[in-house]
Amino acid sequence: MSGRVVVTLGGEAVAQIKDVVFDGPAGRITGFTLSGRGLLAGPLKQSLRFSHVHAVGPSAVMIVSQALFEDRDAVVGRGEAGRGRVLGAPVLTEEGTEIGTVADVVIETGASGQVVGFEVAANDNLDAQHRKVFVPRGQSLAVSGQALVVPAQAQRFVADDLPSFAPQVEAFLTHMRHR
Repeated sequence: MSGRVVVTLGGEAVAQIKDVVFDGPAGRITGFTLSGRGLLAGPLKQSLRFSHVHAVGPSAVMIVSQALFEDRDAVVGRGEAGRGRVLGAPVLTEEGTEIGTVADVVIETGASGQVVGFEVAANDNLDAQHRKVFVPRGQSLAVSGQALVVPAQAQRFVADDLPSFAPQVEAFLTHMRHR
């Protein structure tokens, strides 16, 4: 999501995603922190609530109007992005093994903002080739702004691409229910 352009339905590119704001206990995205467009643009003092997003596509986050931007503090509140970056944060298993860094967030289709997993830039502990892989999230989403914590079993259900990720998420959830 980081760097993805925010575009109005009128076709105007108005910002880009800097980071995501999570409601960890609910396991969903509640908003985005934003940066300006262009090489020298810095962070904006405004943010975007997920509920104001019209669509999230592979190339852009679509909104009706830039008027939907709100004061950053109102959107971030107590969210994890307020304490540090989520994208780029280390990914740890609940057993304390670092398996990579958060490259992106995978959300369900629809308006819920429910997080189903993460794209992780893997390290040697997860993938000797250091590829980007998709890792399912646990029932509770532990994101501190310093690290993302996933169940150790999630390592057994990684996928190389999005089409193969959905079955892995289902298998992981089934596995976790029967523990």
